[in-house]
Amino acid sequence: MTDRLFEIIHEDDELLVVNKPADLVCHPTKGDEYSSLISRVRLHLGQAGAHMINRLDRETTGIVLLSKCDEAAKELRRLWESGTVRKSYDAIVHGHVGPDSGTIDEPLGRDEASPVAIKDCVCADGRAAQTDFTVVKRFVRAEGDFSLLRVRPRTGRKHQIRIHLSHIGHPIVGDKLYGHDEDCYLALVEQRLTEEQRRVLLLPCHALHAGELAFAWCDHEWCFEAKPEAWFVEAHTTNK
Repeated sequence: MTDRLFEIIHEDDELLVVNKPADLVCHPTKGDEYSSLISRVRLHLGQAGAHMINRLDRETTGIVLLSKCDEAAKELRRLWESGTVRKSYDAIVHGHVGPDSGTIDEPLGRDEASPVAIKDCVCADGRAAQTDFTVVKRFVRAEGDFSLLRVRPRTGRKHQIRIHLSHIGHPIVGDKLYGHDEDCYLALVEQRLTEEQRRVLLLPCHALHAGELAFAWCDHEWCFEAKPEAWFVEAHTTNK
């Protein structure tokens, strides 16, 4: 049963750490009991009292931390708000990123020009946001030049990594909202994504993986790691 739900990275009396698969929302939808991460967690635990501490976008894979009890959830959420939690992501982006490392320091806010209600952008009057990145490797495929990045957000704004990387001219491969054409996102939502759009996107889901999570809690240094899915690995190791 667990194989159908998610990969478990760690579980004890208070915590459940899972590796969220691609194309799975965190919150309940109108679908069946497998259609959201939280509903799968409840199936696994046999209870409705699980608390999701962090969340990932539908197409983002990787570590999600959940608490099994109210008090631990309150403590962990305060920890998240303190900004002391260390998060690391892997991202495959278009183009060869120039500097080997750097920090993107650009404020983020609502994209008033976009027809997509959830879309944000870099804007002068937005909330402060900083993202550190390091180039793991630059590579070439038949479709063009790409880079594999290790990304560490200092802040936790909505869609922060995706917006910042797109802003510097290196959008995440497969990103339907912050890539080359936001109509890909509208087409996905409206179930009219064409084969040509799928071809241009290169990947079925955007190539962003939450691979590491570390924090100090209850006199212990917690550090969790999750491996990306096969399609993500193949995208930067296999020449096509």
